[in-house]
Amino acid sequence: MAQTVAVSKIDFDRKWQLWIDGNFRDGSSERELINPADGTVLAKVQEADAKLAEEAIHSARRAFDEGPWTKTSAVDRAKILFKTADLIEERAEQLAEVETLNGGKPIRESVYDMADAAACFRYYAGLATKPQGETVEVPAPSVTSIVREPIGVCGQIIPWNYPLLMAAWKLAPALCAGNTCVLKPSEFTPLTAIMLAEILQEAGLPNGVVNIVPGGGPDVGHVIAESHLVDKLAFTGSVKTGKAVAQAALSNLKKVTLELGGKSPMVVFGDFDIDIAVDYALFAIYCNAGQVCSAGSRMIIEDSVYHEFLHRLCERAKKIKIGPGIDPATEMGPLVNDKQLARVMDYIEIGQREGARLETGGQSLQGKSFGNGYYVSPTVFSETRPDMRIVQEEIFGPVVVLQRFSTEEEALKLANDTTFGLAGAVFTNDITRAHRFIKGLKAGITWINGYHNTYNECPWGGYKQSGWGRELGTYGLENYTEVKQINVNMEPFPIKWFDN
Repeated sequence: MAQTVAVSKIDFDRKWQLWIDGNFRDGSSERELINPADGTVLAKVQEADAKLAEEAIHSARRAFDEGPWTKTSAVDRAKILFKTADLIEERAEQLAEVETLNGGKPIRESVYDMADAAACFRYYAGLATKPQGETVEVPAPSVTSIVREPIGVCGQIIPWNYPLLMAAWKLAPALCAGNTCVLKPSEFTPLTAIMLAEILQEAGLPNGVVNIVPGGGPDVGHVIAESHLVDKLAFTGSVKTGKAVAQAALSNLKKVTLELGGKSPMVVFGDFDIDIAVDYALFAIYCNAGQVCSAGSRMIIEDSVYHEFLHRLCERAKKIKIGPGIDPATEMGPLVNDKQLARVMDYIEIGQREGARLETGGQSLQGKSFGNGYYVSPTVFSETRPDMRIVQEEIFGPVVVLQRFSTEEEALKLANDTTFGLAGAVFTNDITRAHRFIKGLKAGITWINGYHNTYNECPWGGYKQSGWGRELGTYGLENYTEVKQINVNMEPFPIKWFDN
């Protein structure tokens, strides 16, 4: 595990503003941000309205159409992205602390996120100068090439569970390709995105190339999605909201990528070591208190080891150290806000009402050590049916449901039996069966005998209602480009198609 950072001194009373056209600006309103660990006011952030969102879009449009960015060489774009990565690393302690206090996750997880964000910028900095075009053999005297060009203005809407990392996933490939951006962070966790604006400015990014506008979905997100001046929309969030922004994006048929939810299975066969499987199961579902789109929220266990797996999972879940994320001893922090707490508690009640057995957890934690924070104990349900809502719907909290199977065919049927297809894993010592199973699994991100490890070099995205397109890797870069063919006639002469 990474070493936790010493808590640095952050001035949360500072003015947290919008960033439009290279300037920090006041918004039209102000929102109080609550520390989810204790329910106290952490900071006050300026928020945009529709008018300011339009101003940010116009800024990005000018920067693309008239500014220096489209004339900036790939080498110089790479330098800015490399510098951004360096500055994130230099300020990792402050950024990690802010992320933890704003979103609730344990500081050790925030430390990893800062390293991942820097690595993402560094990856796309390296990719900026790599060949991306091709030539095609066509009949002489023509010479044909295919090039990739930036799309234009990119609207980017990110969630609250990985604030800085999601900003990196969106901004780094877009800037690598030469686009300009309007980024809307979640209204609940906008602070590290505002700090990123300072970093981008220091790294030398020209004015207007990136604009960061905190605010609500109806006021800001919808304006970005619907605007005719925006050429590309990238959204990460819930399926419901994803459908709404995709509908709004039809206004000018802008390019759209959606990274949506999941109800991902972790399948365990009886030949695999139970203790290792349980260890991965805890990580799969309770990392970031289950607020992960790819969380392993369905455990599908072979009959022969089902009861033993359930027993060991519950015993270890009860021992997870829960508390404020800023405490280095904390293993699982609070949920992000009271709304999410209510949502998770509603699902726990629904599960019991539907007839599932609550094996452990299921409580909103109160008491001196939890203050007025938004804590839920690690929760395990057994005796579930495939038609139950807690089996089919994304809860986005520390709640896992167990299912059981007798045959490989039954396991695969259960694994694919949701409207989602983001991620999934299989644990078995039979490597032939493992590959056969993964090939049949309808999911975009898969693991054999592991969970959650992903890489900037590899595509991220899912099947079915888990989204459209892919992020990260060269696939993510391609989604921020348009493809153009260029045909050159090397020997122009009259073709005399019309004889007159």
